[in-house]
Amino acid sequence: MPRMSVTDRREALVVAALAVIERDGVHAATTRAIVAEAGMSLASFHYAFTSRDELLEAVVRRVVDGYVAAEADVDVEGPAELEPLVRSTIRAYVDLLKADPAREQGMIELSLYSLRTPELNAIATAQYAAYQSFIESLILRIADRTGARWKVPTDVLARMVTTMTDGLTLGYLVNRDDTLLDELTELVVAALVGQTEPAK
Repeated sequence: MPRMSVTDRREALVVAALAVIERDGVHAATTRAIVAEAGMSLASFHYAFTSRDELLEAVVRRVVDGYVAAEADVDVEGPAELEPLVRSTIRAYVDLLKADPAREQGMIELSLYSLRTPELNAIATAQYAAYQSFIESLILRIADRTGARWKVPTDVLARMVTTMTDGLTLGYLVNRDDTLLDELTELVVAALVGQTEPAK
């Protein structure tokens, strides 16, 4: 087997960790399980990461980067109509949830695990800071495109949306009801649109 660079080892281990977390949960994502998934030795793991905690941080960053990449695919260049634009933006996340619920479940588990582990609290903090920053950037793009003004500060609004999408996610993971998810998504859209006022 050809020698892998540190970058390639890190990449393979992040992918393997995601696979284990999605399939078996965070509790099962031991270093041994991750290296087995990646087809590597424990020595290879320690060559790429100083600790499991560092790897988990890289996993969170990978998932967040995926959302950032998805943001580029959210169409905010179409007709400048507020409600359809908000709907398409929220639905971009809902479609990701439907397509890969195991990943979203893994991220919720990782958040809760981090909160229960004092030395890992920073992971959950970084995870949600990244989510909120991502959402705030979308909120600002929507305002720029439509000319609407938000009634509350955009950082507060981003926290509201994060809270609502967390609720959508957990509810969907419990019941796997696409119709109900779509109905609740419309309520989230209405709530967000309700936080705007026409531009003067």
